[in-house]
Amino acid sequence: MEHLTNKDFTSDQEVKWCPGCGDYAILRSIQKALPNLERKREDFVFISGIGCSSRFPYYMEAYGFHSIHGRAPAFATGIKLANPNLSVWQITGDGDALAIGGNHFIHALRRNIDINILLFNNEIYGLTKGQFSPTSKKGIQTKSNPHGTTDEPFSPSDLAIGAQASFFARVVDTNPKLMQQIFIEGEGHRGTSLIEILQNCVIFNDKTFSNITAKDVKKDHQLILEHGKPMIFGSEMNKGIQLNGFKLEIVTIGENGINEDHILVHNSKEQDPTLHAMLARMRPPLFPIALGIIRNVNRPTFDSEIVSQLKYEKKNSAFNNVDDLLQSGNTWEV
Repeated sequence: MEHLTNKDFTSDQEVKWCPGCGDYAILRSIQKALPNLERKREDFVFISGIGCSSRFPYYMEAYGFHSIHGRAPAFATGIKLANPNLSVWQITGDGDALAIGGNHFIHALRRNIDINILLFNNEIYGLTKGQFSPTSKKGIQTKSNPHGTTDEPFSPSDLAIGAQASFFARVVDTNPKLMQQIFIEGEGHRGTSLIEILQNCVIFNDKTFSNITAKDVKKDHQLILEHGKPMIFGSEMNKGIQLNGFKLEIVTIGENGINEDHILVHNSKEQDPTLHAMLARMRPPLFPIALGIIRNVNRPTFDSEIVSQLKYEKKNSAFNNVDDLLQSGNTWEV
């Protein structure tokens, strides 16, 4: 099979995002990641809803479908069931997925359909010019609420883990190398892979993640998780996460008798989601934010079980065609 490069996934369409938008880094990262999957270009399908992120299918030299607001999971599910061999990617935003598309979103996770969901979270509605979204911080002043929103924001991780998501990861748009790695690992997971991307909107919500991504704080405010490795972070790599009773706490290696053996070791494959939920909720300034793969567990996929069910029914059906079905049992001629 011919080895593909990122250029093979770059379409001839002009990219029409605002200069400086984090979407450019995401697009470039996925174009670099896909050749590493060693699949044919025609095996990939990109489905989107509505929003800035949903222009994505136009910019990928692959099959794609720009669907309707919030309903991309329905299209992605249908495509995966029609051809289970396809690699299906759903591109969505925090408004598209968590507001009008909330019901479709949680049931895609619950069913564990074998698709990859990239959730671009910039905590704002960008395409419609800056209204607050379900993930906007409480108190934010926008065009749709000039006095400040009183809503408590949705946490995509809480929603995902509550819906029994089998794979949840989080990355920032300023780390393309980590994005590429997570995209590859997400596609390797059988089931719904949800990857939340903290993405900057330079026009309507600029620097909303600056307390995580700014150069002077990112090493102390980012914990990049790796399965089987201790949760160590910090500019001097001497901070760690410890479980104290039912709460997480930060400790310093070398102080109060603390050494690396006292630091929690990340287990993304633990079936019990309790610790995964605790890690996903961590935020500065009290804690670093957890990045990388937070949860990665195995459970049956919706598409594999549907295919198995169809095979069984075809093999054991008492009817060979619709006429046999209609002529069975009690019938009357009119």
